[in-house]
Amino acid sequence: MKLLYLDCFAGISGDMFLGALLDLGVSEELLRSELAKLKLPGYSISTRRVVKQNISATKFDVIEDQRAPHRGAATTQRGYTQIAGLVTGSGLSENVKRRALSVFKRIGEAEAKIHGVPLETIHFHEVGAVDSIVDIVGACIAIEMLGVDEIQASPVPLGSGFVETAHGRFPVPAPATLELLKGIPTQSSSIAMELVTPTGAALLAEFCTTFGPMPALAVEKIGYGAGSRDLEKTPNVLRAIVGESTSTIKSESEEQDVIAVIETNIDDMNPELFGDVMDRVLAAGALDVFWTPVQMKKNRPGTLVTVLCERAATDRLAELLLSQTTSFGVRIHEAQRRKLSREIVTVVTKHGVIEVKVGRLAGKVVQRSPEFESCKRAATLAGVAVREVYNEAASAAGDIQ
Repeated sequence: MKLLYLDCFAGISGDMFLGALLDLGVSEELLRSELAKLKLPGYSISTRRVVKQNISATKFDVIEDQRAPHRGAATTQRGYTQIAGLVTGSGLSENVKRRALSVFKRIGEAEAKIHGVPLETIHFHEVGAVDSIVDIVGACIAIEMLGVDEIQASPVPLGSGFVETAHGRFPVPAPATLELLKGIPTQSSSIAMELVTPTGAALLAEFCTTFGPMPALAVEKIGYGAGSRDLEKTPNVLRAIVGESTSTIKSESEEQDVIAVIETNIDDMNPELFGDVMDRVLAAGALDVFWTPVQMKKNRPGTLVTVLCERAATDRLAELLLSQTTSFGVRIHEAQRRKLSREIVTVVTKHGVIEVKVGRLAGKVVQRSPEFESCKRAATLAGVAVREVYNEAASAAGDIQ
């Protein structure tokens, strides 16, 4: 299995990500050709070799045309719907469209949550600018061109200090960045600047399956993508490593990985508190949380609390259970997980575009499940029952192969 490992020792941004992939050998000419299909005017691309603390790296830059008549607030504050329309109407491959839309949706949902507004009404600021759109779509193109089976990354240092945003001055990490990094291991850093941008965080959340030390692999290529800053002691580069790995098994019929299972029995907690505990654990990055009624010693009715999570999140979630429940201890073990190969696709209904989760076994579609939140949003906007939108999406999904 071909693996891409992102060593984020100096953080990550969209331009660093693209620079690293170009340094690995992704064709700049083909990248330019594919980006042209986006039909986004008013910019040019520049790549060059730079040296950061004695490390030679590729610097990727998007240069906006300052004389372009379309420049202005309207182009730097595009809404999610506007950007989605730009991507959907392009000539890019369906896979690139799907991944780019997913990245923009992650950012949009983070912004929407922070500002307390619906996703459909959110307007991007920095991420709505031409350079960020090119970075995100370009990253999705470059990953497809690289042709790896899986992407993993190291924990990311956040930096420190304050950052100026369109909404004011905020401590590092910026609110949207922090929201996007939920469930991703981070590291403290004394470097007084922003090391992870919202674009970088969104790309990690979208593409990386595991976070931790570099796994065992036979290294084939190493690439360095340069950032725009000059750090005092650390080269401001993202290191990308491609190699053959056998640590995660994937076959034509299934995917397999290893997850952590955290359990604890509780028989003395106010039942009203369980809902809050579930919300907190899910918000902290758990894959799933569920309760099972059990009969405990002294014939007491109790609850078995089970949390499924990535192995890197085990300590954080175990500490959360111990601090938010009446438990005096938790049990932790690892479990192999076999899954259908899955992806999110969109179907068009009379109530709008609805996301559908598709599961494949040996390449054959065996599950088609409309995403409830997508149906709920469309139903709210249309003023109809969620059931009506769900049934229509399920019917449209029957054609997915």
